[in-house]
Amino acid sequence: MRIFQLFILITSVFSISTISADVTQGISQPESNKGSAAEVIFMRSSFVGAAIKTTVYDVTDAETRFLGILKNKQKISYNVPAGKYVFMVVSEAADFMEAEVSAGKTYYSIITPRAGAWKARFSMFPIRTDGTTKFNTDSKDFSKWKKKTKLTTLNDKSLAWFEKHKASVESKREKYWPVWQQKAAEDLAARTINPDDGL
Repeated sequence: MRIFQLFILITSVFSISTISADVTQGISQPESNKGSAAEVIFMRSSFVGAAIKTTVYDVTDAETRFLGILKNKQKISYNVPAGKYVFMVVSEAADFMEAEVSAGKTYYSIITPRAGAWKARFSMFPIRTDGTTKFNTDSKDFSKWKKKTKLTTLNDKSLAWFEKHKASVESKREKYWPVWQQKAAEDLAARTINPDDGL
């Protein structure tokens, strides 16, 4: 009987040790990878055009990567390796924003409405950390946007929407990308996230 109890005790200790090791690895693994990617957060918060949905994409290369449908007072978080990117927002038309991001930092972009032919169109702007622009991390608006926007993620419904409208999205990308490339260098610089814009 004592041998059996001793066996149970040894087995229990071994099991607890194994579980503890697994839990520790589960917690430490993300920590070990922390800083290996950058986070880009796209936010919407405006009364104008509030009823109109927008969609956000990574169009850095030939593939159009769907990041999500963005309603007013929502935000999308997107993790990427350090490097250069091109993002696109689509509604009635398409508009773009370029970015160069560093690992371990979080970058923010505000998506704002502008006049369109039939409904509001939208543009993407970087939120700076140096206080030199209208959209900056020191403003009261920024604190409000962070607090009052709700995180949204991809789901079956949004993925089904993209599959249904993919041809239209690609058509707008093809039509409006040359327009973007013709912008003045100063305008492009104002619409580009820089490595130092990260928090």
